[in-house]
Amino acid sequence: MRETLEAVAAGDLTPAQAEARLRGYATTEAGRFDAAREHRRGIPEGILAEGKTPAEVAAMADAAVDSTGRALVTRADDETAEQVRAYMDQEHPEATVERDARARTVVVHADDYVPPAVDADVVVVSGGTADAPAAREAAVVAGEAGPRVETVEDVGVANLTRVLDELDALRGADVVVAVAGREAALPPVVAGLVGAPVIGLPTSTGYGVGGDGKAALLGLLQSCTVLSVVNVDAGFVAGTQAGLIAIGVDGSRDGGDD
Repeated sequence: MRETLEAVAAGDLTPAQAEARLRGYATTEAGRFDAAREHRRGIPEGILAEGKTPAEVAAMADAAVDSTGRALVTRADDETAEQVRAYMDQEHPEATVERDARARTVVVHADDYVPPAVDADVVVVSGGTADAPAAREAAVVAGEAGPRVETVEDVGVANLTRVLDELDALRGADVVVAVAGREAALPPVVAGLVGAPVIGLPTSTGYGVGGDGKAALLGLLQSCTVLSVVNVDAGFVAGTQAGLIAIGVDGSRDGGDD
């Protein structure tokens, strides 16, 4: 504790960083940010914008950058993204702010932040352009864990040759996130073609009975090929799981070198 207090007095640690080190989280008026999650779980806490005001999200992002050097905001609308950017311009002018409007993510890295480097490959493959919001969210989140991430878009099984044309990329992955709506045929097909773990991400694209993602979810739960399944439109969860698997793959490679 004394070392932490001395670091604050010397200006080497901010109060938020000191609180995060001592308690494991940083407290703001908008809530508590789990600054220790990356050390505890290998992935950073995501700041879910839904249900929060833009000002609350910006305050949480500020606490995240203060305590960990980065912030990952999900489900952010345009107003929230602009408020986060404006807040960072004022409080962390040297930080980089990347907004993916389709994924609805905002990623902030402090100027001295060193991203993790994970020697593993994640491929996010999606059935159609309408699946892009969930697919891109998964890609952004997986990328924050440190692996190389490649996206393969619009290869739905209505024309199976589109999937087969991407087989080399899919088989080169250490983990695949397969994203599809409607009946979600793509993930089981991919899982039958690759040796890597496949995470099925159903989306709420479709219409009529089951068109809200229920048919896609149930189809994946009944998959004849072995895969794991996350909830409907849960790009954050799929990306996180892919990132954790990638970290495990990297760790096994390091162990094999000893």
